Amino acid sequence: MKFSYSGYDKSGAEIKGTIECADEGDAAQKLQAKGVFVTTISETTGEKSGAVAPKKRTGRSVGPKHVAMMARELSVLVSTGTTVVDSLGAIERQATEERWRSIVHDVRTRVEQGSTLHEALAAHPGAFDAVFRSLVAAGESSGNLDEMLGRLAKITRRQMAARASVMGAMIYPALLITVATVVLTLMMIFVLPRFEGLFETLGADLPSTTRLLMGVSDILRGYWWALLPALVAAGVCAVLYLRTPKGQRLIGTVAVRAPLFGTIVRSLSTARLTRLLGMLLESRVPMIDSLTLTRQSMSNHHYVDLLDAAEEAVTRGDSISDAFSRSDLITSSTCEAIRNGEQSGNLSVVLVSVAEYLDEENDGTMRSLGSVIEPVIMMLLGVVVGFVAVSMFLPLFDLTASAGSRGGAP
Repeated sequence: MKFSYSGYDKSGAEIKGTIECADEGDAAQKLQAKGVFVTTISETTGEKSGAVAPKKRTGRSVGPKHVAMMARELSVLVSTGTTVVDSLGAIERQATEERWRSIVHDVRTRVEQGSTLHEALAAHPGAFDAVFRSLVAAGESSGNLDEMLGRLAKITRRQMAARASVMGAMIYPALLITVATVVLTLMMIFVLPRFEGLFETLGADLPSTTRLLMGVSDILRGYWWALLPALVAAGVCAVLYLRTPKGQRLIGTVAVRAPLFGTIVRSLSTARLTRLLGMLLESRVPMIDSLTLTRQSMSNHHYVDLLDAAEEAVTRGDSISDAFSRSDLITSSTCEAIRNGEQSGNLSVVLVSVAEYLDEENDGTMRSLGSVIEPVIMMLLGVVVGFVAVSMFLPLFDLTASAGSRGGAP
């Protein structure tokens, strides 16, 4: 017997194909062994069996705010008995951004033509990632689509809130550093040369710090035409490098190992990992598939490697808590909670509870982070400005002191 199926491979790409097996259960088991997360499978005849081919992926990335609003509105409308097509039509009519409206229109059209919602969403992987589509597929298969969409809206809003907290904590310090850099640069270019002329006229003996600043000022004024393109080129090269796999690994390493900030990044990443994994397991997605989908949603290569190790451990018959406990990315208390969840058979509930706890902790940490960083930056800027001021006025103090001593001599 031949069966047609659709699902996702380990990279998150949607695949469709046919397979020849004795029955539907045997077909599903063979596909799972090949690493295919099956969403639909049905008997078919008259089709030539072929290799699994990834579906061509289309669509452009949109902000998570649109996705969160769509999930929430779909959840409310579907729970009131509105059909998916009519719900999507309502969302399309109220969409204000053209690109987002076209995405919703395409999804609605595909559903009208007979596709399931998760199949229609798969045409726009830039907007709806593999985890989102898999949870929608689980909601459709279980008949709890409205509940699953509500969970997806909640988790998307959580991610947006965490990102906003990080950005909010960094905006003011970044603004302070930028303003201070601009002011110091203008001083070095326009103010210091006036002091240099004054010192030459008075014949003052300049301290080493003053000579250093004068040298920097001469370089900035004399070679600005070379320094400016060099800085722009260096910035472009840095951006291009950081977009490469090596650059991404460097960013990931710095993020999780940096003092103070590394702890925050690890806590935020752990909360995301446990939340996604818990939701997938609650949706009765198999453990291996849940780990694969969670891994695809993690951007930091350290956590990708950790989930790879966890997947290998589960394949060998070990527990994921054992794999997590061998890494310093997950705290010992979190590992212990996961171990207890595995032993009690409530792993999904424990994972979601851990994520909620970490979210509360992270919210408090992010609120206090700004109050800690701002005075530190102000102190550092004060030291820099004080260094420049003292270096400029110290020769004048020396001249005044020497003139006073000569005037008071007999």
